[in-house]
Amino acid sequence: MSDTATAILKTPFFHIHQALGAKILPFAGYEMPITYSGVIQEHECVRNKVGVFDVSHMGEFILRGPHALDLIQKTTSNDASKLTDGKVQYSCFPNLDGGIVDDLLVYRIKEDQYMLVVNASNIEKDWNWLKQNDTWGVEMLNISGKTSLLAVQGPLASKTLQKLTDFQLDSLAYYTFAKFQFAGVENALVSATGYTGSGGFEIYFDNEHADLMWEKIFEAGKEFGIEPVGLACRDTLRLEMGFCLYGNDINDTTSPIEAGLGWITKFTKDFNNKAALEAQKTNGVSKKLVGFELVDKGIPRHDYEICDAEGNTIGIVTSGTMAPSLKKAVGMGYVPSEYSAVDAQIFIKVRDKLLAAKVVKMPFYKA
Repeated sequence: MSDTATAILKTPFFHIHQALGAKILPFAGYEMPITYSGVIQEHECVRNKVGVFDVSHMGEFILRGPHALDLIQKTTSNDASKLTDGKVQYSCFPNLDGGIVDDLLVYRIKEDQYMLVVNASNIEKDWNWLKQNDTWGVEMLNISGKTSLLAVQGPLASKTLQKLTDFQLDSLAYYTFAKFQFAGVENALVSATGYTGSGGFEIYFDNEHADLMWEKIFEAGKEFGIEPVGLACRDTLRLEMGFCLYGNDINDTTSPIEAGLGWITKFTKDFNNKAALEAQKTNGVSKKLVGFELVDKGIPRHDYEICDAEGNTIGIVTSGTMAPSLKKAVGMGYVPSEYSAVDAQIFIKVRDKLLAAKVVKMPFYKA
């Protein structure tokens, strides 16, 4: 691993987070704001108003040239040939052993030019994986270090951001994007995507515009109760939606079929490890990622054991929390397929006690 990978990095907004008194902790190699005013307040702000996440730690790669799509098709599970200009696709990189290198977003900027957005902790790993699979000599640019990203999320995000552009934001359907002048910045990329389930946009721009962007967005959102929000509530928001978090719910050893990501795994094209995943789809899998809610009082946490009625360990909690929008303790975890049906009874081991839980359909939260 390189020296730069082990150094703690800062986003262009770090000085703002410090000035606002955010609780800052290392995350994916960066010093990131975890909370400002408190997880529940920030969570409810995004669900009901508008909140702003600094997610500039995420990775962005540009792939260009006549074989850019070939490389994407080989390395990703979804069918990127279905994309048209201005469309976004959720996908994953299958490895050769049945697991997942990373999950990602694929943006088609124009024919022969794409942007891949990957998880911060996997930037170097993903870059090397693409290079390893590139037999065409695709032009690849890693723009992660010079690109800032703000996720402006919540039901009042559109009203807030519309003040800053002449472009009609309502014309952007879910999982589409456009480039236009935004907050006085030329060629900003504004995407109708997010990780919260409460609507909103993600805005990509060069680092040099960071201070201006922050100032303009917060000025525009003042009347709507806009707040800065941290990664702790990002986690509770995404968990209420049943969205997977890489490193918790999916990793190098979990397959997209086991993780319930069959919908982004398209067997109409060739891609890495297609045959093995197709066999899983056809024959079934021995374990599945499920959502559950606790029946007994308690809170499930990452790595807690999932047990049967006799106390035998049958799985592990991958994500868990007390869901602020639901006032219920919920979680996700892998269990044997025979325990994966809705309403199946399972138990979560919390401090040597078996707490009753039941499998439920995700998402947990419905707007």
